Amino acid sequence: MTDTTVPPVFKTDETYTPEGKYTFANSREGVRRLPFPFPDDEYMYSMNLEPHVPAGEGAMRAAFDIDEHYVSECRHRVQMLEEMPGVHYVALPHMMEAQWDLLELLFESYARDYPEHFSLTKNGNEWHWQNRLLGIDDTFTFGDPSTLTLEPMEYATRQAQGEFVVLEERDGDLVIGAGMTTQRADYSLRFNVGMRFFEFHGPVPKLHEMGILDRALKFLLRMKPGHPVRRVNWTLTVNPRLETSVETLPDWAPDRATVTEENAGDLVHLRIELQPLHRLPRSNAIVFPVRTYLVSLAEMVEHAPDWAKRLHRALATLDPALVDYKGLTRYHEAAVRWLAQYDDGAPLATGYPWADSGIQPGD
Repeated sequence: MTDTTVPPVFKTDETYTPEGKYTFANSREGVRRLPFPFPDDEYMYSMNLEPHVPAGEGAMRAAFDIDEHYVSECRHRVQMLEEMPGVHYVALPHMMEAQWDLLELLFESYARDYPEHFSLTKNGNEWHWQNRLLGIDDTFTFGDPSTLTLEPMEYATRQAQGEFVVLEERDGDLVIGAGMTTQRADYSLRFNVGMRFFEFHGPVPKLHEMGILDRALKFLLRMKPGHPVRRVNWTLTVNPRLETSVETLPDWAPDRATVTEENAGDLVHLRIELQPLHRLPRSNAIVFPVRTYLVSLAEMVEHAPDWAKRLHRALATLDPALVDYKGLTRYHEAAVRWLAQYDDGAPLATGYPWADSGIQPGD
């Protein structure tokens, strides 16, 4: 596997909006550590669940990955919450125990996996939390929300990359009870809160016919605390925009019409979603994080040429129903044609890159 052990240099002034002129960019090391989501030349939806255990030195090394974009993404989260209050963070009143569960999981994981950046000291329920990357040094009483300036889930996830949806188990089903989703793609948190498992997955094509939803729900209901699982998902987006929610659709949807075969390399970004699911110990809820990574087609060709070849083949053979569902219709062909010029047709390894024999970035 590719060595991605170079410590990140944290970027503090990146932007993810047109107003900020999209200054986001990946380093070479940042690209080559990504959880590339295409193990084969052809792609179709599957559960693709596996135990969430450390693997390699890239995005799978820690329970909750942080990278060179950590500081700028946390700042972007604050910006989104301030611009659209009540849209990106929602927690039903009875989810407070799950909120504390999530705070504990995040802070313990960060302190264990990144001790140079985070520390957590406990004296009974009196906790001392230090986040050196964001300049946070707080003490609070675990279980007492009055000792925090924000609700526990909002306080913790303002200091995390990715989005977090908390599912409560109810009557043999999973129901959305809370979420922090400033990076969501193509859905509305406010609309989805309270929905059951089959309801919020309803728009995804072929899941019902293939029996994937039934198997996934049965699997998730059997999850135990301390035994997380993970999967990867993906879509494409135009420009490095993290927030592409239903509420802001008029702002970003027109960008899809600006892609041409000539500019697709710079405008089109692969949007990777790493989803490490955890059963929470006290509340018995399940937290569904969606850790989002963006990489332009041009960055992939430059820094991970074998992944660019694989992406070309997966997109070229993608089922039309998935092209439509993922909102790629306007620029799918332009992206495929742009990538085609960098694909020599050479055989590629199969398997995910964090596996010993899986596809590596290439040189």
